[in-house]
Amino acid sequence: MNNQEAAELFERVANLLEIRGDNIHRVLSYRRAAETIAGLGRELAAIRAEGSLTAIPGVGETLAAKIEEMLDTGDLTFYQKLAAEIPPSLLELLRVEGLGPKRVKLVYDSLGVKNLEELETAAKEGKLRDLPKMGAKSEEKILQGIAALKAHGDGRHPLGEALPIAEEILQALAAVAGVTHTAVAGSLRRRRETIGDVDLLVAAADPAAVMDTFCSLPIAHDVPQRGPTKSRITLASGLGVDLRVLPAENWGTLLSYFTGSMAHNVRLRELAQKQGLSLNEYAFTVVETGEKILCPEEADVYRTLGLPYIPPELREDRGEIEAARRGGLPPLIQQPDLNFDLHMHSSWSDGRGSILEMARAARARGLRGIAITDHSASLGIANGLSVERLRAQAEEIAAARRAMGSDFLILHGTEMEIKAGGGLDFPDDVLAGLDLVIASLHVGLSQPRSQVTGRLLEAIENPHVDIIGHPTGRLLGRRFGADLDMEAVFAAAARTGTILEINANPQRLDLNDSHIRRALEVGVKLAINTDAHEPGQLDLIHYGIATAHRGWVTAGDVVNTWSQDQLLGWLKRPAG
Repeated sequence: MNNQEAAELFERVANLLEIRGDNIHRVLSYRRAAETIAGLGRELAAIRAEGSLTAIPGVGETLAAKIEEMLDTGDLTFYQKLAAEIPPSLLELLRVEGLGPKRVKLVYDSLGVKNLEELETAAKEGKLRDLPKMGAKSEEKILQGIAALKAHGDGRHPLGEALPIAEEILQALAAVAGVTHTAVAGSLRRRRETIGDVDLLVAAADPAAVMDTFCSLPIAHDVPQRGPTKSRITLASGLGVDLRVLPAENWGTLLSYFTGSMAHNVRLRELAQKQGLSLNEYAFTVVETGEKILCPEEADVYRTLGLPYIPPELREDRGEIEAARRGGLPPLIQQPDLNFDLHMHSSWSDGRGSILEMARAARARGLRGIAITDHSASLGIANGLSVERLRAQAEEIAAARRAMGSDFLILHGTEMEIKAGGGLDFPDDVLAGLDLVIASLHVGLSQPRSQVTGRLLEAIENPHVDIIGHPTGRLLGRRFGADLDMEAVFAAAARTGTILEINANPQRLDLNDSHIRRALEVGVKLAINTDAHEPGQLDLIHYGIATAHRGWVTAGDVVNTWSQDQLLGWLKRPAG
């Protein structure tokens, strides 16, 4: 059993336990372990061989023993026992909007519904409305959820698709009279690479006016729910958007509660209980007296618990609370820390801007330099450059340098293809004449792990390769990345000093957050680049910064923050 299969099995266990109504801490332990295992850079079998399974975050002795069983047998006895008690077909019901674990258990126990088809039949026959705490509106909402699932599937939406929509809606809501605060919440605020629904929060004295605006938005394809403080719209794409409105005095707890994650919130409530408090989205309550402690700002929530403010991107119960308690939260990198963008394309390959246009756009955004890294010849679909065209490009690079002046650095580089059959696109003598070399995987991503990893390691070992671009080659929602032995990649990069890229394009976000943290642990240096193909795409850098935050990255971990002298010293050859 490989890592992905083990993670999926633990996730199924967590969902079955939740349907059964087990303790939330038990559910979360399996869910957290599933997420951690899915993001590991090493094979579970290798970690087990070292006797280090319990060193995996969220894996104690009990879960370690279950991992060993999965590795030995390809199955898990505990899951089979659960499956005999709770039909695994119930898991597909959790995909329906309006059906949480308690309701799934209710329709199973009351009506014997075991799958999506039976649920739809029961709803159409009016059998759900008479169940406890259901009613006709809930029944209709479930039918709408089934229809949406059939029309759009249950695929999650990329961060880069959801965030602009959320910001557009918030801009409209902020213009409503009496609105004092607006924010995205949920996994979108935590900047997870994909999200389910969009959660929006507003503080206002008159919720009705906000709801009127929200439910009448031109992009609202349907309004399945409207209430005094909570409403929901769905878009034509199937993306659901939930809005909650509360008074400004409750803003801090509202924002904290609905940002999550669930596991992080559970830990906050545990800390509150130890101090004689309870915590919900409205306020803290002193248990003995019933006194309310309001939190107008989110930092007030953490201050009340004796903690420094924890940035949203860290709130995944991956050690952030322990770090906060000991004063060990990292000083996360910020966008102004970046001096250079070291990966972008021009009209020489598949870009839509000249070299000078890209340089001017970078300077306008406060950068001190760029690297022009057009594709190499093998990537014909991207108009990759031959050796002759690469050399001809040097003339335009020189002209752009003269136009920009000596205080702005323009590096002449390449994004060189790592060929499917092995080897690199350009010979070493060509690479030696460039200021910066990026090597990337675009083809042959489905090759066996040993083969595709070997190709990447060959590039890392080449002394002329400076950066590995978007290491797995994935495209979110469109293409799986290569099945790399990430531990071998990290070890080689750390040993050779090769930089690994955090690609800020929201279709990539590669490296992901789990890989970033592991890379830092073994001493790998990182670059955060936009991979821009036109001047406006330089604005995508904030996605890379957010992904870096999720990986606990500081400015000192990132080469883009260096001075020009530091950068050129690292490259070991002068630019131009």
